[in-house]
Amino acid sequence: QVQLVESGGGSVQAGGSLRLSCEASRVSVSNDCMGWFRQAPGKEREGVASIVNGRTMYADSMKGRFTISKDNAKNTLYLQMNSLKPEDTAIYYCAAGFCNNFPTLRLAQFAYWGQGTQVTVSS
Repeated sequence: QVQLVESGGGSVQAGGSLRLSCEASRVSVSNDCMGWFRQAPGKEREGVASIVNGRTMYADSMKGRFTISKDNAKNTLYLQMNSLKPEDTAIYYCAAGFCNNFPTLRLAQFAYWGQGTQVTVSS
C-alpha cells in the first residue's frame, strides 16, 4: 500500500526556516503528482505547493518563501520553508495523486495522504 511519511516539522521563531521531508513508498515521486498541503486549527486544509514532471505550483502566500523539490533516487519529496510567519503555523501534509502532468492544489486530485507534521511559528 502507498505510504507517505512526513518529517522535519517543529517549532521556530518568525523569520526562521524549516525543511520538511516526505518519504514515499508504492508511489513514484519522480512520475506522480506530489503536493504539500496544510491545515491550521479551525481552518480548512489548503494547498501549499505541488510538483509533477518538473513543473511546480505554489499558493500565492507561499511564493518566494517556500520551495518544493524532490530526490528521485530517494523517492523523497521536500518543502523548504523560509521567512516563516506565525500564520504558517499548521499541520503540513504530503500527498500524492493524479494531475495529468500539470501541478494542481486541488485536494480532490490527491488520493494518498501522509499523517502530517506540525509546524509552529512563534512571533
